[in-house]
Amino acid sequence: MATNLVIVESPAKAKTIKQYLGKSYTVMASFGHVRDLPKSKMSIDIEHNFEPNYITIRGKGDLLAKLKKAAKEAKKVYLATDPDREGEAISWHLAKVLGIDEREKCRITFNEITKTAVKTAITEPRAIDLDLVDAQQARRVLDRIVGYSISPILWKKVRKGLSAGRVQSVACKLICDREKEIENFQAEEYWLIDALLQDAKSGMDFTAEFYGKKGKKIKLTSKQEADEILKQVEGAAFTVLDVKAGEKKRNPAPPFITSTLQQEASRKLGFTVKRTMMAAQNLYEGVTVPGHGTVGLITYMRTDSLRISKEAVMEARSYIKSQYGDAYLPASARVYKTNSSAQDAHEAIRPTYLDLTPAELKSCLTADMYKLYKLIWERFVACQMESAVYNTVNADIGAGSYVFKANGRQMKFKGFMALYVEGSDEAEEEQNAKLPPLTIGETVKKEKLVSSQHFTQPPPRYTEATLIKTLEEKGIGRPSTYAPTITTITARGYVTREKKQFLPTELGKVVTDIMALHFNDIVDVAFTANMEKELDSIEEGSVDWVNIIREFYGPFSEHLGKAEAELKKVKVADEVSDVVCEKCGRLMVYKMGRFGKFLACPGFPECRNAKPIVKETGTLCPKCGGKVLEKKSQRGKKYFGCEHNPSCDFMTWDTPVKKETCPKCGSLLLQKTGRAKKIVCYNEKCDFERKL
Repeated sequence: MATNLVIVESPAKAKTIKQYLGKSYTVMASFGHVRDLPKSKMSIDIEHNFEPNYITIRGKGDLLAKLKKAAKEAKKVYLATDPDREGEAISWHLAKVLGIDEREKCRITFNEITKTAVKTAITEPRAIDLDLVDAQQARRVLDRIVGYSISPILWKKVRKGLSAGRVQSVACKLICDREKEIENFQAEEYWLIDALLQDAKSGMDFTAEFYGKKGKKIKLTSKQEADEILKQVEGAAFTVLDVKAGEKKRNPAPPFITSTLQQEASRKLGFTVKRTMMAAQNLYEGVTVPGHGTVGLITYMRTDSLRISKEAVMEARSYIKSQYGDAYLPASARVYKTNSSAQDAHEAIRPTYLDLTPAELKSCLTADMYKLYKLIWERFVACQMESAVYNTVNADIGAGSYVFKANGRQMKFKGFMALYVEGSDEAEEEQNAKLPPLTIGETVKKEKLVSSQHFTQPPPRYTEATLIKTLEEKGIGRPSTYAPTITTITARGYVTREKKQFLPTELGKVVTDIMALHFNDIVDVAFTANMEKELDSIEEGSVDWVNIIREFYGPFSEHLGKAEAELKKVKVADEVSDVVCEKCGRLMVYKMGRFGKFLACPGFPECRNAKPIVKETGTLCPKCGGKVLEKKSQRGKKYFGCEHNPSCDFMTWDTPVKKETCPKCGSLLLQKTGRAKKIVCYNEKCDFERKL
């Protein structure tokens, strides 16, 4: 008997959906895109309305044959790829390959993979949204033209293997510009004076900071100025001039969208963007939960909308009331306003079943999935909780003609902070600083005056979290582009990471300077942000995608010709290591390959010696006595292994401790990764451990 055919992108998603639809439906996976532009050439027909020339992706022939056979035998074909531009484009390509009329109602979408959502979607098929397809196609064509036009110039004039991209070039320029700011930063000296005081009534000590004179703030820029103030207030009585008590509320953060999830996972979990999106994809597509079958645990993870369904809000409010009580439940549900530039097709990222708590699911999830699910679940519940409330006290203390200020803050009601507190890229302010019950006119005892020298600091380098935040604020790229952008600029050797911060390499600086000189529009933030708006307008159906590309291509082709003619050959010096080439005696240099940095002899092609970068840890292998080396997995994650691998299989993710062995058994000591701040013994039979 013929069945209905549903096509999705991944086998995990297929497994989850099959469970909901039953025997009359066959569910198959396309494994992502089935057609794309070939990698070997641009494949955009500039002369004929920028027509893209798609080909079947290598290795997809057998899969397409199976899909065609199943589609031919099916009563009806439903295309159920992801509910965004990319998903719509995959469905359009599938329709073309399978001979389905794009006007036919064959497209179904759901924001969450739950039984209700899937069953509802199957009863409401629609035609493929060609505006969405055009928006994806325009972005793809534009990025292909930029990349495949500029990259060959960089190959010819700088170095083989380089690339330029519309969003990656802007991201790289932001990092380079920040580095210039840091290099050109002139530190300014300033001084602070703290008065350590005591309230006579309560005997409580507190600190007041020098402010100024007669309501005017005075900035102290030298030791002489600070000493002069100290001299003038040394013998003065410290009197309370004013006391203001009040309350301050702190509201919960909104539910996650893609960019804020990426930022928070970076800050709180130390996840890269790629790692975050991989875990989120797995949570969305479905996990086997005992007693529930295969369940999609979160809503669609590529979204920039803060909208939440009424049902989800009511579920959250009900949970808050039962678990925390009425005091933690606001009188009405919180509604979060979505940014005007956002695409409001989906909800914010939230759990699909609130009753499946992180604790209940821990045994069903990988470590990464559990950590991310806990973050999403707690953030969502907290976003519907009551505000936190602080009691605040601000006091002005007079000393002669000068004023010192003391500020106190105490938690009165935790509210949402009982469950979740949003991370911050800056140092957190002091949560609780208590002041004694001061009264106007009372004299407080001066115990000590302390002056301290400080210098203004340059702006911090970008981390993944702050770079994503900046790209989002400036309207550069879209949530789905941040991960590949960061991966590309790192893989190309344009930037490196040190202590989670991005530093531009010499190569990155050279390429950015070339782009700024010859292709200023490509790296201009305002131009790129405006281009994003125009691409969005294609999705709305208000403009034709070909016209957008044509308007861009005219000036761009002129810049291209000028750059080709004017740009001279640029030599980027390789970074020299202290490793001597054992074949010819030269100092080896660092090169960038497919899997990151490696060492190569600068005498190429006469000397072709190359080898991986070896970092010794200064510790010995507990299995064979060889040197323990710091290594990297294929995914770039740091681990430690024996120099005699593969004959010795010693390997650990934890950091070996130098110059110290276990006091109990003499074995290797390891510093645990993550938040477990402790040292443990490698020997499983030894129970030695201590706090870090």
